[in-house]
Amino acid sequence: MKLTVLGCYAATPRTFTNPTSQVLEIKNHLFLIDCGEGTQVQLRKYKVKFSRINHIFISHLHGDHFFGLPGLISTFRLLGRDKELHIYGPKGIKQAITLFLKLGDSWTDYPLIFHELESKESELVFEDEKVTVRTVPLIHRVYTNGFLFQEKESPRTLNIEAARKYGIDKSQFNNIKKGKDGIDASGNLVSNKKLTLDPPEPKSYAFCSDTVYNEAIVPIIKDVTVLYHESTFLESEEHLCEKTKHSTSKQAAQIAKKANAKLLILGHYSTRYKSIELFKKEANDVFPVVDLADDGKVFDFK
Repeated sequence: MKLTVLGCYAATPRTFTNPTSQVLEIKNHLFLIDCGEGTQVQLRKYKVKFSRINHIFISHLHGDHFFGLPGLISTFRLLGRDKELHIYGPKGIKQAITLFLKLGDSWTDYPLIFHELESKESELVFEDEKVTVRTVPLIHRVYTNGFLFQEKESPRTLNIEAARKYGIDKSQFNNIKKGKDGIDASGNLVSNKKLTLDPPEPKSYAFCSDTVYNEAIVPIIKDVTVLYHESTFLESEEHLCEKTKHSTSKQAAQIAKKANAKLLILGHYSTRYKSIELFKKEANDVFPVVDLADDGKVFDFK
């Protein structure tokens, strides 16, 4: 599991920071999460292959989280894309994007499939044989979802040394890989667990932005491997959270602690602050394992 942060700052533009967008690489998928203005330039800058992006997840319809989407969709057309592109986002996203395409007479030459979301409960929005994606309902000024990406458990792998130790014939290997027990040279049954290795523990990633402090998300993201939680403000500006429906770094840390996350990544910083290190310092008062998102930063979760 690998995360590339393309942008992680709040809405006010600056020449050296970018609004929200991330690429999550998980089980051979390349998921784009949010698409703030300038996302396609950041994709180029950090050498992310456009052709591998088949699913885009949009948290909400504020500009700093989706204004880069019409441009990216148009660029896919210019590049000759013919594969389906799936977009998951709040109800209204289809109307917004198709209006851009209609007015510019620039309809895509590839299937553009919208999955519009309006449920206020967590729901499964994507699943294949390796990964699931669920919504994480958030509380913001408009309808907003975070997303929980979870690996499915991998099959057990054959332990060749154990198979030799028990005298298991090679002809049984395929069946053992499928979960069946083995039979040794004397005809005794050897349990599958003795002949296979435990798979790696499945990893998970929760993206939670934008939102006010909301303990209701804790059961959904319980025991998550990595939690990205917005931290727009420091504690000194906590009084702004209710009005703007944003969180402080300390509140993000409280959610991480209650959810028993293994790692908390902070982001969506207000540009009023001179150093993002202040966010980590405050969060560490509550939760010990904290890292800071920053534009271009790559997290490799091995």
